[in-house]
Amino acid sequence: MSPFSYNCLGENAVEKDAEEIIELAGKASLTDQQKQVQENIHSHIRTFSKSMDDILLPTSKRSDESLNSSVQANAVPRRSGLSLAVGGVATPSNQPVVPETQPLLRAELSKSLKKHMGYTLELKPSQISHKEAGRGLFIDGEAEVGSVIAFYPGVVYSPAYYRYIPGYPRVDAENPYLITRYDGTVINAQPWGEGADLRELWDGLTVPEFHLNLSQGADKGSDRMWKMLSKPLEGGRREIGMEILERRNPLALGHFANHPGKDMAPNVMVCPYDFPLTEREMRTYIPNILFGRDDEPVKMKRFGSFWFKSRSSTESTSDVPVLKCLVLVATRALRDEEVLLNYRLSNSKRRPAWYIPVDEEEDRRRWS
Repeated sequence: MSPFSYNCLGENAVEKDAEEIIELAGKASLTDQQKQVQENIHSHIRTFSKSMDDILLPTSKRSDESLNSSVQANAVPRRSGLSLAVGGVATPSNQPVVPETQPLLRAELSKSLKKHMGYTLELKPSQISHKEAGRGLFIDGEAEVGSVIAFYPGVVYSPAYYRYIPGYPRVDAENPYLITRYDGTVINAQPWGEGADLRELWDGLTVPEFHLNLSQGADKGSDRMWKMLSKPLEGGRREIGMEILERRNPLALGHFANHPGKDMAPNVMVCPYDFPLTEREMRTYIPNILFGRDDEPVKMKRFGSFWFKSRSSTESTSDVPVLKCLVLVATRALRDEEVLLNYRLSNSKRRPAWYIPVDEEEDRRRWS
């Protein structure tokens, strides 16, 4: 059942209600289902953003904070990318001012969020028995099925900018915090780390020092895809991208979710989320920034598993600019337990010793 169905059920639903929802979902078109999934996710994130505002913004500023943010955003030319990595320009002097918030540390904010929403997240030793499991992501509190449990934070790369991912072409050799959406968009969570104790103008350029569990995510497999996409991109300069982001975000830890171990089952699923950039009052709580120019959408075409720049510009694009993100959504009710995500690694190359397929046939279908 899809997340939008969960949202319709509610905590007091019975099995008959679930069956009716499944039947209705089956009759809806794929486009309608995707739309409802997006609406469900957006509704959860709006509630989360409201809770964060209630905790962090001084009472006198809650009413006009979103207006000020919007004015600042319009006054400053919007910039996106990580130009310092590829020869960028100097930082402009008229950057938006980071608004005043309550001086809470991450741990304090996390506790307050639990009081507002019923749950938060924490990092501690994984319950997976494998010696390489390291730390795991845990939910502290209770969340209903269909709830947005975590964001996958970091820098967002469209297929046009794969070559700018640090470490290219073997980008995954020393970075287990990369994930790919169905449309080829890659998110690199390594620069985000565990967050920070402040709201700041963030550019995603600095990689923080934190414990890396390379064996849990690093894939030592073939780099043929990167070699096929090794043709230099046109233009080497990219403007600096900076956004005012809430680095204390307690839910921006999706990259720490482990794959389930033996006799364990996943309890969340990864869902694409297209955040509408017109929602400026929520922007600071979306822990992602875009690499490259967001005012010049690059059209791509897919060939098999690979994406390439398209010379055609006849395809229509959305009127609303979006930031392509990923979130983890609960597939059942969760309570004080480890968050587990099915990694669904490719079966076409050797997989790590710790990886136990949840559904071998599903993995085969995904990568066939």
